[in-house]
Formats: sequence, C-alpha cells, structure tokens
Amino acid sequence: MKDYGHKMLELTGISKSYRRGKLRVPVLNDISLHVREGEFVTLIGPSGSGKSTLFRLIGGVERPDSGHIAIGGKVVTGERGLISYMPQQAALFPWLSVADNISSALVTAGTAKKEAKEQALEWLHRIHLGSVAEEYPHVLSGGMQQRVSFLRALLMRRDVMCLDEPFAALDALTRADMQKWLLELWESNRRSVLFVTHSIEEALMLSDRIYVLSPAPATLLREIVVPFERPRRADVWTDPAFVELKREVPELLEKGDTSRV
Repeated sequence: MKDYGHKMLELTGISKSYRRGKLRVPVLNDISLHVREGEFVTLIGPSGSGKSTLFRLIGGVERPDSGHIAIGGKVVTGERGLISYMPQQAALFPWLSVADNISSALVTAGTAKKEAKEQALEWLHRIHLGSVAEEYPHVLSGGMQQRVSFLRALLMRRDVMCLDEPFAALDALTRADMQKWLLELWESNRRSVLFVTHSIEEALMLSDRIYVLSPAPATLLREIVVPFERPRRADVWTDPAFVELKREVPELLEKGDTSRV
C-alpha cells in the first residue's frame, strides 16, 4: 500500500443522536476515522447506519453531539463550504448547460468566468463529453450525468471530496464502467476521497482502505487495508484476496466483529 501523506480529514470521537418525541435516538457512537492526503477511503455498512449523517457532519450542515472534525489539521466542526460533495443523484442545475454546470464550479473555486468556460469545454472534451457541452442535463443518460457531476465536484478544488453512493442508481454495466472511469480520472487528479457504498465489490475495487460500520447506533467494526496495488488490474475481481475479503465483510457485519486488520 502507498505511504500517503498527512491526515487531510480526521474525525475524532464523533457521536450524534436525534430527538424523536421525548426520546433521543443515537445514530453515531464514538466514531474516529481519517483520510490521508490523496487517499481513497470507503465507508460501508447496512442501511441506516449513519453514513449519510457523517457526511452532513463533515459538510457542516449539522453538528455532532460530541467529538470534532478537522481538515488539513484545523478543527472545522460545523463549518460549511470546505468540501466538495457528490450525492446519489447527479443534482446538476437543470437551467444550466452541461458546460455551464462545470464552469460554475470553477467560478466558485475562484476562476474568472471566461477562463472557467474555456476550462469547462476543455475538460468535457477530455472526458469525451464535448459533444454535449451545450446540452441541458435532462438530455444526458444517467451515466453521463454522473460523469458531469463527478467532474464538477473534482473541479471545486476542495482538498476533501465526499461521494455518497454516486453509482447506486446505475445499471450494473454502466456502474462498472463508471468505476473504471472514476479511478482513471481520480488517479490523474488526486483528491482525498471519502466514499459511501453498499457494494463490497465496489469498495474493494476503488479503495485504499475501508471502514466497516455496524448497524445504528454505528460504531466502527473494522478498518480494512485493501492489499491491491494501483492502478488496479482488470482481473483484480478474481484475485484470491479479493474473493476472501468479499466473503469476509458480510460475515463481519453479521457477527459484529470488532477486531482490526
């Protein structure tokens, strides 16, 4: 495994609960994790285990009951606008063309409007979407919309990217193609990524490390170091270590094993 740099994102002792009537229902319980500079880390766990809640806390939309969040070594708990975010649905601006959706991210990052449009067109040609640059998002397929959405998040120039099950709505073939495409683009434009998925295969294919969460109130069951070199081989799916980890993670979730590897 590559020796990455300093911790770009660090969560320490994060707990969160919500009020339901007269009760407080715990969702997260003492979660501590980190993503190093240029590292791709995945959260995996059952539905309702608090993965999206963690993203809201990292993005400053909500505050934890206890614990703190740091980006680049600075405590930023409750602060907004410090990460780029890609949701399950593409969430592109429907009133803007594809190119203007991209250029708006560049303008937000501080690029002048004219230069932002030029860069947007250049990037769209680079990812083979130049032919739809002036189309509106509703014309694009689901996979094309997700490509544009990921590119927009990448060009926001934030040190940390949070990707919340971005391929969940895609069919299996499109999803596999998107995984390969994302890795290729990310390899050439490294950001620190925290990725959420329900797919064990996807987590193993994309990640440097995986944090496995228990059912709510979520605790960390295990941190898994993914043993495959980058760039990932096309046949990694058949690697015995891949097959073993694919078998092991569901067992881990079922048993609630708290050991670490």
